[in-house]
Amino acid sequence: MMEEICAILKGFLDPVFFVLLLLLLSLFVVIIKNKKRSGALILFLSIVMLYGASIFPVANHLCYYLERDYINNPSAGDKNIDVIVVLGNGAKDINFLQNTFNTEMGSVRLLHAVLVYNKTGAKYFVCSGKGYGKASEAEVMARLAEKLGVPKEKIRIESNSRNTWENAIELNKMFVNKNINVGLVTSAFHMKRSEREFKKYFNNVLPLPAHYLYSSPMGNAVMRYIPQTEELHKTSIAVKEIVGQLWYNIKS
Repeated sequence: MMEEICAILKGFLDPVFFVLLLLLLSLFVVIIKNKKRSGALILFLSIVMLYGASIFPVANHLCYYLERDYINNPSAGDKNIDVIVVLGNGAKDINFLQNTFNTEMGSVRLLHAVLVYNKTGAKYFVCSGKGYGKASEAEVMARLAEKLGVPKEKIRIESNSRNTWENAIELNKMFVNKNINVGLVTSAFHMKRSEREFKKYFNNVLPLPAHYLYSSPMGNAVMRYIPQTEELHKTSIAVKEIVGQLWYNIKS
């Protein structure tokens, strides 16, 4: 019981919770001091939107919408894969260390791709993505893949693509045979758009989601309705991906 109370109290320390408190206070002041109700209405709607975007049920539902087709994705252990392609998620420079590092999400994708490689023994291991660091996403992932045991001669670096659309185009340039089995590794929320793009060029694309933002509800139910930065971040990722899907539909 005490642990649950402690968890709830920690939830109240989240920056988003404090921002909402300040907005509520501002709303109260506007209603009391200002006779114009339009400002109060806009502020009220802002509070509702921020609260909704910051709670577990809303964020989780959006993530489920994006990832539902891949939650029961079969294991790649018994699949014949010729090429594993892992899509980058950005790279960041740390000038003090004079180095460029993979992002956390990109590292999870890369680790999953290496695990798939160990199971399947694919002929090629392609790291894809340009990014904005001094070293490309692809180069950073390739270095890590080699350290994790993928032979250097099997690694291919594709560091020209700036987005999912171009990831597929550049892989198409690398392989003439369009009947090869392509194991596509990216985040589950990003997989639907990625799979569609790669299937424009290759006949056999196997989705291999690296991780999921969606999770089954667990823990204290009260915590699910306390606004949290983590849930706001998940909502932001989901909304951006939904917009990305709509934009790609228009481009297509």
